[in-house]
Amino acid sequence: MTFIEKFLPRGLATGIGSMPFKEAAPALQLIRQNMPGVPHWPQLPRRSEDEGFVHQFLDPLVRLGLLEKRGNRVVFPVDNQKWPERLTEFYYIYLAAEAGDDEALKTFAFPPASAAGFYAFMADMQGGGTGTACYVKGHLAGPLTIGFQLKDEHGRLAYYEDQLRDLVVKTLAMHARWQAMELAKTGLPVIIFVDEPGVRVYGSSSYITVTREMVITDLNTVFDGIHTAGGLAGAHSCDAIDWSLLFEANLKIINLDAYQFGDSLFPYVREMKTYLEQGGIIAWGIVPTLDKAFEEDAGTLLFRLEKLWGELVLRGVERATLLRQSMITPACGTGLLETALAERIYLLTREVSEKVMEIAAGA
Repeated sequence: MTFIEKFLPRGLATGIGSMPFKEAAPALQLIRQNMPGVPHWPQLPRRSEDEGFVHQFLDPLVRLGLLEKRGNRVVFPVDNQKWPERLTEFYYIYLAAEAGDDEALKTFAFPPASAAGFYAFMADMQGGGTGTACYVKGHLAGPLTIGFQLKDEHGRLAYYEDQLRDLVVKTLAMHARWQAMELAKTGLPVIIFVDEPGVRVYGSSSYITVTREMVITDLNTVFDGIHTAGGLAGAHSCDAIDWSLLFEANLKIINLDAYQFGDSLFPYVREMKTYLEQGGIIAWGIVPTLDKAFEEDAGTLLFRLEKLWGELVLRGVERATLLRQSMITPACGTGLLETALAERIYLLTREVSEKVMEIAAGA
């Protein structure tokens, strides 16, 4: 049995990714203190604009001239006369990476300037030891979230253009594969969340051409990149969405903002039960990434979580399963928050996690 098949976190804590520091050291310290079982690398959006998703996850497209910065915009220059040859070069590299060429796969790595937190995390884990960590966690932006933020030079959204969507999905899949392989060099099993708030567009009257098949296929392509490297794939969405999409996808962990949107699971209990029966994990973002975190404590948050679980049990979900197959996280990333608030959120996450692990151990 692989670690993916037997993964039963019983309340382990981890973070979403972004943190409000300009340097990695204080971020790493906060992570080690509060998420020792499943530490994650910190994304540092306040460090520089290079820490944004374009340079972090789509750098190969920039270097090949398939993405260009024009003033404050980043566009796909589809009318450039060199576009066809640049596409050919991309697919040549992609196919080589997919076939197992390590040098080609390195094309999809983080540029050092765009992921200071990742490289500091790797140096810390390899040089300072993994401590009590059982797993390590990474993350990347999802194809819908990116595809609805980028356009071609005519203003057309990338996700609606088959060729551009394919470029985004394949780039993310190969980056996810590379990231999982790098994190595995710590000697620990790897978890990677695909941060995908963009999945909320499905079912919206403003996005009627986004089909269920498109969403699941694109996500599964990225998840497959993680699986190919031996990692465990998860997805994070901090909105009330059609959860049946993720319950149906090929992933192991679903992370939601349980503080604000926990009841959005109720219409999908049937799909949730099937997902849990197949070994799926729910990562409960029960710690608010709002100023309300100063008004809450571990007891009030646990009460809120227990109330949510109680409603699910009434709908047929087994409490023992919820305890066994649960993680605890903040509701979302903390990258745009004040430092004191982020510190409070991480502390609360640890304290709630400790309470859930104690309950799970006695169940």
